[in-house]
Amino acid sequence: MLQATSTALIMIDIQNDFCPGGSLAVEGGDQIIETVNALQDDYPVRVLTQDWHPADHSSFADNHEGAAPFSMTEMPYGPQVLWPRHCVQGTAGAAFKSGLDTDKADLIIRKGYNPKIDSYSAFFENDHKTPTGLEGYLRERGVKKLVMVGLATDFCVRFSAVDAVKLGFQVTVLQDACRAIDMDGSLAVALEEMDSLGVLLK
Repeated sequence: MLQATSTALIMIDIQNDFCPGGSLAVEGGDQIIETVNALQDDYPVRVLTQDWHPADHSSFADNHEGAAPFSMTEMPYGPQVLWPRHCVQGTAGAAFKSGLDTDKADLIIRKGYNPKIDSYSAFFENDHKTPTGLEGYLRERGVKKLVMVGLATDFCVRFSAVDAVKLGFQVTVLQDACRAIDMDGSLAVALEEMDSLGVLLK
């Protein structure tokens, strides 16, 4: 049964490189696909996000001489994790995970394509100023409530949910349809932040 047309399902970064066998694999990332597919029929607005990096992206550790993956660096916009190379434009790693139903999506929004700045959130790049355009799309569709699923709970889901609340959307995160990286306690920090800002964690 469809939810009211004011609700959108946001499916975040369910891509090969974030699933087991990928270059930045989230443990159990592929286990959410059946749940996410089943959810799609319940929402009238369905959006997929896709990490989409150029090969020279500044967040890749191997683009910084001597830098180790998962180390921190300082960018003009603030602290930045240096990640293993992942979701490079046009590669198999950037493709949506096999088995994910992408045909029902109204919109696929790509993020992280600016080589100088990373983009965790579905709404803004990591400077928290440069919009992806998703907010405008959702407003035009009359969407007021968002249900978020995907990868990873403590990074792209977290940043998307926090930005969405700050933009005035009502946000629910379905934890059984998400998986986390949990780097140095990042999952607990993410859940606490989302909860404190009014994100409904289910």
